[in-house]
Amino acid sequence: MSAATSPSERRVSARIGAISESATLAVDAKAKALKAAGRPVIGFGAGEPDFPTPGYIVDAAVEACRNPKYHRYTPAGGLPELKAAIAEKTLRDSGYAVDASQILVTNGGKQAIYEAFAAILDPGDEVIVPAPYWTTYPESIRLAGGVPVDVVADETTGYRVSVEQLEAARTERTKVVLFVSPSNPTGAVYSEAEAEAIGKWAVEHGLWVLTDEIYEHLVYGDAKFTSLPAIVPELRDKCIVVNGVAKTYAMTGWRVGWIVGPKDVVKAATNLQSHATSNVSNVAQIAALAAVSGNLDAVAEMRTAFDRRRQTIVRMLNEIDGVLCPEPEGAFYAYPSVKELLGKEIRGRRPATSVELAALILDEAEVAVVPGEAFGTPGYLRLSYALGDDDLVEGVSRLQKLLGEAKA
Repeated sequence: MSAATSPSERRVSARIGAISESATLAVDAKAKALKAAGRPVIGFGAGEPDFPTPGYIVDAAVEACRNPKYHRYTPAGGLPELKAAIAEKTLRDSGYAVDASQILVTNGGKQAIYEAFAAILDPGDEVIVPAPYWTTYPESIRLAGGVPVDVVADETTGYRVSVEQLEAARTERTKVVLFVSPSNPTGAVYSEAEAEAIGKWAVEHGLWVLTDEIYEHLVYGDAKFTSLPAIVPELRDKCIVVNGVAKTYAMTGWRVGWIVGPKDVVKAATNLQSHATSNVSNVAQIAALAAVSGNLDAVAEMRTAFDRRRQTIVRMLNEIDGVLCPEPEGAFYAYPSVKELLGKEIRGRRPATSVELAALILDEAEVAVVPGEAFGTPGYLRLSYALGDDDLVEGVSRLQKLLGEAKA
């Protein structure tokens, strides 16, 4: 070992130094910085609703601020009343009956994902990760000591992986399969039959499943949300569900998520959280309590707007020569293939990768998009349609104009 790489000289640990910055947050931050500098940038980067948090949720938080009870430490695993309400909400929305002791309230979905992996992975354990994947999944797996194993789906299958693909990736080191439906970044939604087949395959081989249900209420057309442990009961002893209030209730900044899983795993993750962060902000937990205990009228209104924008963005993107955008069935993202544009000349530049194309688009059209490399699949772009209708049309119109100039 050279002096330059000796432990005493290394300023950042190898474990943390290997973690990449969140590409989606980086793109969003750059877009906001350019806007603050006076440039008319339109950002399709961040995955957060453009709606305010519903008023009744905010009112509950204001009242919590005034209650001295919530000015103190509370149980690390979550307020008992919130855990009970999450159990009731899980049964209502998923048909999955769980006990409050199977729930851990976390600082957002990201902490839930990391703590779930940390609780069940040992060094070298493999996790099958369908790609395109959300940027945080593989980093959380690596941080927990695991090894992400990509299984790639493309636009020809609606970005859905098959049991045959999963089986081809399974090894003696495989411990977990990740299942996400609706999906970020593609908006793919698995049918009940497809989900059931994956769940039964996992049971057959004794695998754990971590399923992220954060977009459960954002499905469109004939698509239906399916909760894996609800339709494959025999999976429940090895299934961890991650969810939260961020997307359903426009509460991304409130940072409240949760884990639902077997009691021993939830207890282990709670122990970890007791040392990492202690309890989630009490005010945010009371806001989340109001959210999950209330009706779904607010999300129905948001879903109507997202559906309208979904149809608009897909139509406009597919009008661009060299762009192919399948219709997403859930979440609020479009994931078009731009492979046919790579290598073509656009305003004197020939982008060879989707990273380079995204940079060109930001420079020339002042539109921020996230390149597919961030999601494990080069040659694509992710555009969030969780922004105002006028900005959406203006932003994609700029793309149409710029990319329409592409020539061999």
